[in-house]
Amino acid sequence: MKFVVIGGSGLIGSRVVTLLGEAGHAAFAASPRNGVNAVTGEGLSHALDGADVVVDVANAPSWEPQAVLDFFRTSTRNLDKAEVAAGVRHHVALSIVGCERTPENAYFVAKVAQEEAIEAAGMPYTIVRATQFMEFIGAIADSATEDGTVRVGDGLFQPIAADDVAAILAQVALAAPLNGTVDIAGPDREPFATIVGRYLQSVGDPRPVATDQEARYYGGRVEEQSLVPLGDARIGRVSLDQWVAQANKG
Repeated sequence: MKFVVIGGSGLIGSRVVTLLGEAGHAAFAASPRNGVNAVTGEGLSHALDGADVVVDVANAPSWEPQAVLDFFRTSTRNLDKAEVAAGVRHHVALSIVGCERTPENAYFVAKVAQEEAIEAAGMPYTIVRATQFMEFIGAIADSATEDGTVRVGDGLFQPIAADDVAAILAQVALAAPLNGTVDIAGPDREPFATIVGRYLQSVGDPRPVATDQEARYYGGRVEEQSLVPLGDARIGRVSLDQWVAQANKG
């Protein structure tokens, strides 16, 4: 089978390409770096020629509200047209657990729009909704720091390792389309402040972490279950402690 991974040079995409290749399939990493741009449509028809499955893990270069919304709407529309023309049989996309629950977060709003565009397109699809990546906890802490203190909401947090995200995406891409969504999350579910505090302690970062009901997560208020799966979810294999230990070795 031939797989085309949109955003295939990034954190998740590069891993998916590797896993599919190791499984004996042809996997092409498509990105603007090699002349494939889903927003402009450049190179799409050539990249998708003969493709069986498209895995879209592309990320927007700007999180400005209108820019990120335009990115996901336009890229999804262009991918759908190119997929129909190429005879693609399965569209797999990476989204975010609970993106519809935080309408003040512009990036989440854009992911909802992407999901809606996929569902309306008529192409057989599977949407994989992931919780926040462990690899981004440091950046999340930085964005939430005020006067030397990390202030986060009082909701639950259940981050997942990028390796687990990629592994599940590869499995989904190899399976039949669900025409629905799959939630995935890491094995550790604790209060936001607890997870961030554990991470900072593990890397020797002395910043204190405080729970603040008024704190925002990239513009959105975090309620108790804003960022975690509400029902069934596939759980990753890598715990936060395991991931930190491995990251510290690197």
